[in-house]
Amino acid sequence: MEAADYEVLSVREQLFHERVRECIISTLLFATLYILCHIALTHFKKPAEFTTVDDEDATVNKIALELCTFTLAVALGAVLLLPFSIISNEVLLSLPRNYYIQWLNGSLIHGLWNLVFLFSNLSLIFLMPFAYFFTESEGFAGSRKGVLGRVYETVVMLMLLTLLVLGMVWVASAIVDNNKASRESLYDFWEYYLPYLYSCISFLGVLLLLVCTPLGLARMFSVTGKLLVKPRLLEDLEEQLYCSAFEEAALTRRICNPTSCWLHLDMELLHRQVLALQTQRVLLEKRRKASAWQRNLGYPLAMLCLLVLTGLSVLIVAIHILELLIDEAAMPRGMQDASLGQVSFSKLGSFGAVIQVVLIFYLMISSVVGFYSSPLFRGLRPRWHDTAMTQIIGNCVCLLVLSSALPVFSRTLGLTRFDLLGDFGRFNWLGNFYIVFLYNAAFAGLTTLCLVKTFTAAVRAELIRAFGLDRLPLPVSGFPRASRKTQHQ
Repeated sequence: MEAADYEVLSVREQLFHERVRECIISTLLFATLYILCHIALTHFKKPAEFTTVDDEDATVNKIALELCTFTLAVALGAVLLLPFSIISNEVLLSLPRNYYIQWLNGSLIHGLWNLVFLFSNLSLIFLMPFAYFFTESEGFAGSRKGVLGRVYETVVMLMLLTLLVLGMVWVASAIVDNNKASRESLYDFWEYYLPYLYSCISFLGVLLLLVCTPLGLARMFSVTGKLLVKPRLLEDLEEQLYCSAFEEAALTRRICNPTSCWLHLDMELLHRQVLALQTQRVLLEKRRKASAWQRNLGYPLAMLCLLVLTGLSVLIVAIHILELLIDEAAMPRGMQDASLGQVSFSKLGSFGAVIQVVLIFYLMISSVVGFYSSPLFRGLRPRWHDTAMTQIIGNCVCLLVLSSALPVFSRTLGLTRFDLLGDFGRFNWLGNFYIVFLYNAAFAGLTTLCLVKTFTAAVRAELIRAFGLDRLPLPVSGFPRASRKTQHQ
């Protein structure tokens, strides 16, 4: 063999080893995410559904749980996708020729983006509908009972659903773009149909993030306030503990002696009031036992961090709005070649990249908090060891829709300059200036409105409680006057 042939073989062998190495790394990363998600779902599932007398139902629920675990792992991977890419770029910039990070390259990052896109399509279009129909199926009438009969019914339902969705996408494409070439491209199921369908789902996810994130940013202050110990501002905790114990003792006597009074007592209501008082007393005991550092330093610092992160997010979006008006390069776009390690995607270098990652995680957490705080999705909130299988499926679908839209959401708002890789950058609406501009303006406006309303209301309520104005007989805003009957009791 000639030297050229040996060189070609060497290049092919090196390429083969790189592909094998990327497959191993991707498998290890996904296995780690899968284990973490399996542990989380195990703590939320309802044990009675997996230990039933009917082994068939238990087997079906176990299969559906594994599919949900796979979907949740893909959702977690979509959340980590953009931060991992930003950090990898900064690491390659800082250590360009380090031997121990040679496995970290643009090909690996590009492959991870493609895998997340593929698995997101697979989970949303096939696995989650299959899991739902599988748990609800009973087998065709006249067929033999068993798991196999349920599989047959589920496959038939899934095929009918696929035809229905295919027709809806065809009609939507004809309405939006009445072009023969665009309609013929729908025949290409893999190259056009799935990306087009995922583009629609991603657009819905981005709209959902637009609604949930401002609500979550406002709710983060109250959620953090419940988790941390508040400082004592003109409050007498001993008096509050004494009043709480006195009220609890009075209600307990009413429950123990229901016939001592001629009035009709609602025992269920009394029990709920006792539980609420016990919870309040536990929180007051926690505040009394907390150290001065916890009360006077932890709570203010946490609130200050939330305020800084929220204000920084709004400031970045406002700057991005101005950039959209004067610079066409600010528009989100796709990038086919992941050329990492050449230039930083932040003007502040590594420090700016860290800020971008923190903001992306903060907005994702806020969107989840806002999603479960909204009245429409509040009933979907999972409960510890008391979440039904269908509710787990619904949560996994919603979290996957939110997380898979996070890269597009972050790039559209200008939180990062890292362009979208693979099929994430093929969404048609990303090139529409009016959609992107209105989206940024709506996010900045809604976030500012929610923050001003929530922050001023929270400060007003805390000051009213601190000065004891809520216990006065005069009507105070936010605290309705107690009825005469309640005052006599």
